Amino acid sequence: MKSVWYTKKGWIVLIHAVIWIGLFSLPFLLRHDKADTTKDTSSKDILSYIISNAVWISFFYFNALLLIPRLLNKNLYGRYMAGLIVSYGIIVITQAILYHYLYPGKTIQWRPHVIFTFLLYLFFAASSMAYRLIVDKTRADSLAKDRENENLKTELSLLRSQASPHFMFNVLNNMVALARKKSDLLEPSLIKLSSLIRYTVYEADEETVQLDKEIEYLESYIDLQRQRFGNNLIFDIALKEPQQSYAIEPMLLIPFVENAIKHGTGFVENAHIIVDLKVENNTLFFIVKNKYSELTEEVKDKTSGIGLANVQRRLNLLYNKNHVLQIEKKDGWFSVLLTLNLH
Repeated sequence: MKSVWYTKKGWIVLIHAVIWIGLFSLPFLLRHDKADTTKDTSSKDILSYIISNAVWISFFYFNALLLIPRLLNKNLYGRYMAGLIVSYGIIVITQAILYHYLYPGKTIQWRPHVIFTFLLYLFFAASSMAYRLIVDKTRADSLAKDRENENLKTELSLLRSQASPHFMFNVLNNMVALARKKSDLLEPSLIKLSSLIRYTVYEADEETVQLDKEIEYLESYIDLQRQRFGNNLIFDIALKEPQQSYAIEPMLLIPFVENAIKHGTGFVENAHIIVDLKVENNTLFFIVKNKYSELTEEVKDKTSGIGLANVQRRLNLLYNKNHVLQIEKKDGWFSVLLTLNLH
């Protein structure tokens, strides 16, 4: 998604700077006795005003960028209130020390100082909270729009990859052969194919599905492919179902297996595919490896998969920093490792 000009970092910094300068210039701009201002305002007053404003600006961003996202948004209300109290105490003491060093001959009036500081503190605390809410809402709306656009772009390609005609024709041809032989494998094969179609038609439209259903889909898909290729393709499969329930985006894992079969068969000698899935400490570890050949150029069916680039894009939109995708080609093996935070 192309970002508009006001969302770029340089413009954001400039806009903030202009707002702060305008806000803290108001006391001077609104004074009627401008002629006497230069006489009554000393260099110490200006320095005190600048440093005091810097303290308030620091608190504004400290609350908006640190306390709220790390404490308040995580429902750590006690720690957030403690952070606010500590911040207020630091500001009161800082302002008192500043007054003492700039005006050594004057005695600070603590009661008016504490009350006035508290009123300003409430203003900046509320302002920073409002700012954070606006930023979070804007980001959430932008992400939702991005997801919607991405879903519209990839919907057709996902459907093609989920049940590609090439794969279906091969499976059906294999079942015709089983029917002629009156093989006992025909019925379970039809059941697996039916479950695949049912999953792609009904489950894939949901926002999330249970991980065990996604694993079941993978198992059925791999079993049909194993039956299709027979002894021409070696499968090493280890799909360990988690002990507790987890939600995952539908059709998130199958493109990796589909890509491995797409590029790991054909003219590849000793075709071999490894699929390993496990969940530990609320983290999904999904490994897919296939042998490949640098010497052969295969003509690939465009409907046989959505490609790893689109999968990466989908992961970035749906899971952002909650995933790590590692892709490696080494010693004749193409390897994909997906680490996904399911918590």
